[in-house]
Amino acid sequence: CRAWYVRVREAVVSTQSTGGEIICDVAEADKADVDLAVAAARSAFEIGSPWRTMDASQRGRLIYKLADAIERDIDYISALETIDNGKPFSDSRNIDVPLVINCLRYYAGWADKIHGKVIPADGSTLVYTRHEPVGVVGGIIPWNFPLLMFAWKIAPMLACGNTAVMKCAEQTPLTALYVAKLAKEVGFPDGVINVLSGFGHTAGGAMSHHMDIDKIGFTGSTEVGKIIQQASGQSNLKRVTLELGGKSPNIVFDDCDLEQAVGASHMGLFFNVGQCCCAGSRLYVQEGIYERFVGEMVKQAQARVLGDPFDPRTNHGAQIDATQLNKIIGLVDSGVKQGASLQCGGGQYGDKGFYMEPTVFADVKDDMDISTQEIFGPVMQISSFKTAEEVIERANNTNYGLAAGVFTKNVDKMYQVSSALKAGHVWGNTYNVLVTQSPFGGYKESGFGRDLGEYALSSYTEVKCVTMAVPQKNS
Repeated sequence: CRAWYVRVREAVVSTQSTGGEIICDVAEADKADVDLAVAAARSAFEIGSPWRTMDASQRGRLIYKLADAIERDIDYISALETIDNGKPFSDSRNIDVPLVINCLRYYAGWADKIHGKVIPADGSTLVYTRHEPVGVVGGIIPWNFPLLMFAWKIAPMLACGNTAVMKCAEQTPLTALYVAKLAKEVGFPDGVINVLSGFGHTAGGAMSHHMDIDKIGFTGSTEVGKIIQQASGQSNLKRVTLELGGKSPNIVFDDCDLEQAVGASHMGLFFNVGQCCCAGSRLYVQEGIYERFVGEMVKQAQARVLGDPFDPRTNHGAQIDATQLNKIIGLVDSGVKQGASLQCGGGQYGDKGFYMEPTVFADVKDDMDISTQEIFGPVMQISSFKTAEEVIERANNTNYGLAAGVFTKNVDKMYQVSSALKAGHVWGNTYNVLVTQSPFGGYKESGFGRDLGEYALSSYTEVKCVTMAVPQKNS
């Protein structure tokens, strides 16, 4: 049993998205490696093991120690994240890794506060519930926020007493592997945390079909989420939670604070170069301010600074790889062909790396490909609308339901629209504000289950009811 397990066989090549250079070779995990990691996790979860007999408060202290070790090495980890993912160092250092630390500390505090209750049942019985760990839990992590998504999954897993088998994205394995090393350093028992680097169709597929994994938590595309759900039904009916794709509507009424709406909507799409599942990519602007809003949005897009991610002036990094860049360019080309008005951008930036120009489309129709497909890149699509009733219907006309935004100074309108939107997270007069204490997850084909907050804990526990006969029950 090891806190961190990878067996060298074939290499996953990790490349820099900013220049395309090879960073290093990383061992590729296959089914045999998954089996070994699951066996280690299962052994660590056995009744009587150090992990199962550990006080819940001590579990919390270990999670706190892991957060402290990450904070100690924050500059190194942030640099590693930027090298591997391509996002600006300022984002890694000031946003991603601090949120990782916050997430771990939040769930460390929950470790000894997860409990059942005594139920005043009829008859001469003592009835109580226990919230027990699910068991061996698999986490399959995307490449857009590599370490942050790792933390979103593993922190509640560990707080609830589970053991973990984590597969990081093949494009971005480096920070998760480093944190696995830190977990060993701070004293997690062998086998509790297992980290694999490998491809989705091999390592991820083996995890999804594995008969000894009790739950899978996945963040990624809707297409792959459906495959994982099917694999659960074809194997042991393991529990599944899915945080999937989105095509989130962002609605701007003409009574909004225009400056606030422009700034927040800009970040709602262009943050992390559009590689956010909750990006406000369908932007609906009321007719009275439409032309002015489009003009301001173009100015902000054109002001973004692309380049060296370690340059403090850079606020727009590279896309993850050539495949993603080419997908984005293909959808941009379809937008032009289908009649949307390209206001700025539209092509690759520079001749080195996978940079995409910040792109803004206006006069977008709801049936265009750029309005229906998740682009996952820095491409904003702006449409106009007349009434609240009209825009609610259009906003909900999608298979997705992850997030939405509403900008208005009218409280009644804010309540009316936010209540009517079919989305798991609705922002009002802001966008992309995600905090550890509040739940995040989607409706419809954006998945089910919730990450973050107290709500996430229910995904990592089983409720056991114990009913005992007693000679006499007294109130």
